[in-house]
Amino acid sequence: MDSLSLLLDGFATALTPMNLLWAAIGVLLGTAIGVLPGIGPAMAVALLLPLTYGLEPTSAFIMFAGIYFGGMFGGSTTSILLNTPGESFSVVAALEGNPMARKGRGAQALAAAAIGHFIGAIIGVTLLALLGPTIAGLAVNIGAPDFLAIMVLAFIAVTSVMGTSRLRGFASLLIGLTIGLIGLDQMTGQQRLTFGLLHLADGIDVVVVAVGLFAIGEALWVAAHLRRTSGKPIPVGRPWLGAADVRRSWKPWLRGPLIGFPFGAIPAGGAEIPTFLSYVAERKLSKHKDEFGNGAIEGVAGPEATASASAAGTMVSMLTLGLPTTATAAVMLAAFQQYGIQPGPLLFQKESNLVWALIASMFIGSVLLLVLNLPLAPVWAKLLQIPRPYLYAGILFFASVGAYAVGGEPLDLVVLFVIGLIGFAMRRYGLPVLPAIIAVILGPTSEQQMRRALQISDGSLSGLVNTPFSITVYCVVALILVWPLLAKLLPGRKADQEEPQEGERVDA
Repeated sequence: MDSLSLLLDGFATALTPMNLLWAAIGVLLGTAIGVLPGIGPAMAVALLLPLTYGLEPTSAFIMFAGIYFGGMFGGSTTSILLNTPGESFSVVAALEGNPMARKGRGAQALAAAAIGHFIGAIIGVTLLALLGPTIAGLAVNIGAPDFLAIMVLAFIAVTSVMGTSRLRGFASLLIGLTIGLIGLDQMTGQQRLTFGLLHLADGIDVVVVAVGLFAIGEALWVAAHLRRTSGKPIPVGRPWLGAADVRRSWKPWLRGPLIGFPFGAIPAGGAEIPTFLSYVAERKLSKHKDEFGNGAIEGVAGPEATASASAAGTMVSMLTLGLPTTATAAVMLAAFQQYGIQPGPLLFQKESNLVWALIASMFIGSVLLLVLNLPLAPVWAKLLQIPRPYLYAGILFFASVGAYAVGGEPLDLVVLFVIGLIGFAMRRYGLPVLPAIIAVILGPTSEQQMRRALQISDGSLSGLVNTPFSITVYCVVALILVWPLLAKLLPGRKADQEEPQEGERVDA
């Protein structure tokens, strides 16, 4: 009851007219900036940080929370409509959302995403208020072998369900792991695959890779095939979800937060792994498996609810442990320190009013996000009616601006277009893009966790599987790998294992 009364006090603070105004500004700015490829909520918070010196800490963090959730939905908007993720965690939204948009169901995909974000945020923030300290206490006991096992599960799960064959999925994974190796070895400091270029010593930012593979690769692919298509604008379609869409979406909306929140609460976690796993789970559980890859609404609803709940989960380790698990959380940690506040186990005691007002503002921001963006779904979908030469010229421009803004170096643009050519080649030869993205995101971290586990065990391979959690995860990995072979031996299952062919191009 004590937490409930503190939360009610937080609502009393967050619902003042000025704080409501800051929350609305945060949601609007986050959505607008999240739409731009490469300029996500983390950069928005970083850019606005100097402007908040004159604000009260509570008002500043209420606005930052709005930017966080608004940026997540903004990144999903371009993923769904233009196959151009605004953030690394929004790449999954493109898998089914973009095919839906190309069929004239972009408004429905955006509505499913908006409602998914709302439900995921409400459930996630509720769990943050009720279970935050407890989950943080459990998460801090997870060691290097457990982190490695989770990442291996993500690698295997995604490559097993993407593309027209597992071989293509693993080939894409290998491309991503190779890109992830570029830069300095985190353990020894030696340069790897930098070709003597000092600029590559820091590695290639995942935003540049995601924008290059998706946005530039998509634009080049469309340009190469523009004469083969009619070039007619894609219809927007009716603006609301039908009863059939709701029936197919409500279970993924509820399942997503159960996957996203625990992963978000794990230190060094984030929204990438749970959204990938949510997509895999929905593909396995759906009664419409034949639609996956061609616009299954479950593939939008589940991962989007997962991403929003994961965002709430990241606040657990940031507030209770002082450990930021995403770039946005890291910038918010810097903002806390700017005001002389140190997140940690004593934060709930020393800054109780600020913390509970921040949590309450997350509820308010989620409602504002739904109220503002659900009616705007048909408006956003009208982007698809812009003639494609102009549309993709704009995508190239904003993708270049976003990539340049990441590091401020002209060489970033060269790297962006080289990776875009790789994305074009992957589309040409049917390689799914998603395994490459997840490999770039998780490859360096998984390598670091593996080497750390081996150091702890003095080089013994048993150090990789010396915990009950890691053993359980590896059993799941083995089941995923062996299941197709077992399924062929079961009567009536062979047809279910055949993945739909998508023609010459295989979207990811």
